[in-house]
Amino acid sequence: MSLAKLSDFSLASLLRLREHQSRLLATALAVAVAVYIGWKIVQSPDQALQFAFNGLAVGAVYALLAMGFTLVYSTVWFFDLYYGAAAAIGAYGVFYLRSHDVLGGQYAVNSGPVNVLFAVVTAGVAAWALHVLLYRRLHTRTNPTALLVVGGLLAAGVGVYTGLVMANPENLHALLSPLVAVLIAGVVYWGLRRSYRRVSSGTGPVPLIAMAAIAVVVGAIVGFLVAVTPELGLYLSWGVACLLSGTVSLALYRGLYVTMRERANSPMIMLVASLGILLAITAFITIVFRSAPRPLPDTFGSEPWTIGGANIKGFNVFAIGLALAGFGVLLFMVKKTAFGKAVRAIGDDEEVAKVVGINTTVVIAIVFFIGAVYAALAGLVSGHDTAIQPRMGLLLLLKGWIASVVGGIGSLYGAIVGGFALGMLEQFGIWDLAGEWRDVISFIVLIVFLSFWPQGLIPRK
Repeated sequence: MSLAKLSDFSLASLLRLREHQSRLLATALAVAVAVYIGWKIVQSPDQALQFAFNGLAVGAVYALLAMGFTLVYSTVWFFDLYYGAAAAIGAYGVFYLRSHDVLGGQYAVNSGPVNVLFAVVTAGVAAWALHVLLYRRLHTRTNPTALLVVGGLLAAGVGVYTGLVMANPENLHALLSPLVAVLIAGVVYWGLRRSYRRVSSGTGPVPLIAMAAIAVVVGAIVGFLVAVTPELGLYLSWGVACLLSGTVSLALYRGLYVTMRERANSPMIMLVASLGILLAITAFITIVFRSAPRPLPDTFGSEPWTIGGANIKGFNVFAIGLALAGFGVLLFMVKKTAFGKAVRAIGDDEEVAKVVGINTTVVIAIVFFIGAVYAALAGLVSGHDTAIQPRMGLLLLLKGWIASVVGGIGSLYGAIVGGFALGMLEQFGIWDLAGEWRDVISFIVLIVFLSFWPQGLIPRK
C-alpha cells in the first residue's frame, strides 16, 4: 500500500473513530437525561405533571415562533431577525389597544404619531397589493390613470381606517364589525361555492345569487353581534396586532429586502440588516412604552384547573391548542394548496421558479406576512402568560431559533416538535435549580444539539 493511500486510510479511520465516539457520548447524554427525568417523575409524580404542563405551555410559544421562522427560512434561506420584533409588536399591539382595561386604565397609552405611522405603512402595503393584484391585469383594458386614482383612494381609505381603529381602541368592536362581516361573508360564500362545485357539474346565475345572499345574511348577523359585544374587544385586538405585525413585515420585505436581495444577494448582509431592524423597533417600543414591564389583560379567567394534583390555566390550554392548530393550518397550506407548491418550488430553486411563471416577489411577500403573524401570536401568548417588556423580542427570537435547531432547521415537523421539546427540557432542567437558570439550560441544549445532532430531531428532507 502506498504512503498516500495509507495516509488517506488512517485519516478516514480517525474520522470514523471520532464520529463513533461522538455518537457514544451523545447516546450517553440522552440516556442520562432520560434517567434523570424518569427518576424525578418517580420521586414526585405530582410535581412532574406540573413541570410537564408548564413545559407544554412554554413550548407552545416556542413552537409558534419556530414555525414562522421555519416557513421563511426554508423559502428564502436567510435568518430574518425581524421576527423577534414581530413577536414584540404582537404583544405590545394588544397592550396598545387594550391598555385602558389594565388596572383601571393606569397604563393607558395612545399616541397620535404611532397611529399615523401605522396608517401610512398600511396604506403603502395596500397600494402595492392593489397594484400587483389588479393594476397589472386591468391597465390594458381600462384607463390606467383612472385605475391609479381609484387604487390610490382605496389604499388611502385602508390607511385612514387603520388609523381610526388605533385611535379609538375603546370602540374596537364597533369599528371592526363591518370588516368582520365582510370577512365572514367572503368565507361563507367561498365555502358554499366550493361545496356546490363538488356536488354539481356547474354553477349558474341562480345558485351564485342564492349563495351570495346567504353569505351576506350570515356576515351581517355576525357583524351585528360583534358590534353589540364590547367584551370581544380583547380578542379582536389579537387579530389587529397580528395583522399590524404582518403588515410591517411585508412592508420591510417589499421596501427593503427585495432591493437588498437583488443588489447584494448576501445572506450575511440580510442578517445584519434584519438585526438593525430588530434593534430599531426595540428602541422605538422602549421610547413609546418605556422600559418597565407591562401586564396584559386577563383572559379565560385566572383561576387554574387542577388535574392530577397539578395546576394549569385555561389560557395555557388555549396556547397549546393554538400551536397545534397553527401547525395544522400551515401544514395544509404548504402541502395541499397551489400556494404551498409555489413556496416549495421557490425554496428548492428561486430562479427556476421564476422561469416557470411563479411570481416569486408576491409569494415571498405572503410568506413573510404569515411568518410574522405566527411570531406575533407567540408574542401575545407569551405576554398574556407573563409581563411584556421591550426586549422580549430578542429572547423569544433566540428561543424560536433554538427550537428550530432542536427540531431540525427548515423542517416544519421539526419546528413544532422542537418547540415542545425545548419547553419540556427547560422546565425539567430547573427542577432543582432557580428559575433564572432556564435560559442557561436553553443555550446548553443548543450547544449539545449543534455538537452532536446538528440535523435536529426531524431533519428537513
